Amino acid sequence: MKINIAMGFFLPVPPVAGGASEKSWYGLAREFAARGHEVTMISRDWPGLAPLERTGGVNFVRVHGYDHTASLTRNLWLDLRWSINVWRAIGPADVTVVNCIALPLWLGWFPRCGGRVVVMPGRMPKGQFRLYRRLHRVIAVSSVVRTAVLKENPRLAPLIRLFGYPINWQLLAAQRPAQMAAAPLTIGYVGRLHREKGLDLLVDAAVKLAKNVSLPAWRLLLCGPSDVARGGSGPEFAAALQRRLTAALPAERFRLQEPEFSELRLAALYGEIDVFCYPSLAVRGETFGVAVAEAMAAGAVPVISRLDNFTDFVRNEESGVVFDHAAPDAADQLSDVLAGLIKDAPRRKRLAAAAQAGVRAYDYPTFAARLLADFATLLPPADRQT
Repeated sequence: MKINIAMGFFLPVPPVAGGASEKSWYGLAREFAARGHEVTMISRDWPGLAPLERTGGVNFVRVHGYDHTASLTRNLWLDLRWSINVWRAIGPADVTVVNCIALPLWLGWFPRCGGRVVVMPGRMPKGQFRLYRRLHRVIAVSSVVRTAVLKENPRLAPLIRLFGYPINWQLLAAQRPAQMAAAPLTIGYVGRLHREKGLDLLVDAAVKLAKNVSLPAWRLLLCGPSDVARGGSGPEFAAALQRRLTAALPAERFRLQEPEFSELRLAALYGEIDVFCYPSLAVRGETFGVAVAEAMAAGAVPVISRLDNFTDFVRNEESGVVFDHAAPDAADQLSDVLAGLIKDAPRRKRLAAAAQAGVRAYDYPTFAARLLADFATLLPPADRQT
């Protein structure tokens, strides 16, 4: 099978500058190629990366892209320009997977040679599904995304399949044994340092925890980009978090660090975390929660806000703990949840084991096999290969 994978306009592949979609599809592309399929990834140009390259069995085509901005209108305009660039560069394929907004419009109006069009919205739909006319599959990363797509275009119901996001479960699961005896207990967050991620709430909870002198030793780890170009709220936001933590905790009790883009080093970082806290406030922003699933694979207990996107793979008090991020006493709730987990090692162990087992279905080989089997159903019988 010939497969094109078209990415968005502001991050490169390989994911040397991060991005959940970029990392996920890079891993899937390598898995597809290892199974004998011809794979081409189209992503933005980037310093140090060649315009054309073949490595790991995957063909890489890099075209002119643009930096992400804080303006949705500006980003949509850049996506339109990007989609034209990609449409011009796209080659023959049986299936073209699209991870941007406007490209399906171009492929619908001017099909060229991309084959069957598969759309995977990595972010919540913004009205584009009302305009799409020539789609063959919609990959929903969560039940929430599926509902949003159907709200925009109910006629797409027969084309939607729920998949989630792939993760390197085997690599992540291998991190925990070497870290189990490490002390103190680590509460961690990995992701964009943005206000919508609820980091002010997490810091509020940490400040409250610091006043509870009866707790076993613990520390806080925050890791991710703060700059706007990579989805953060800006360096000033990270600096404000740093100041608040410095005022409440000794230096050895917390760490803010730059994002980690190496797959191996990121897996090791997840392996340090005992309780993974993701207190997102982004009701319209969260689609799945790759970082949560990755932390679960590495053996951490997830503590998450009450957002519907997490319900596909986290069950409260079965494979994680859910708190009400919208409650007036949300910081108190979160602090109490974290304190309870810090004190109760058997509970942590039970929840962590269930969490790790629960996300194994998202491991790259299993996920890739499901996707390829689904892609094959889109092709004429004579062309099918899985």
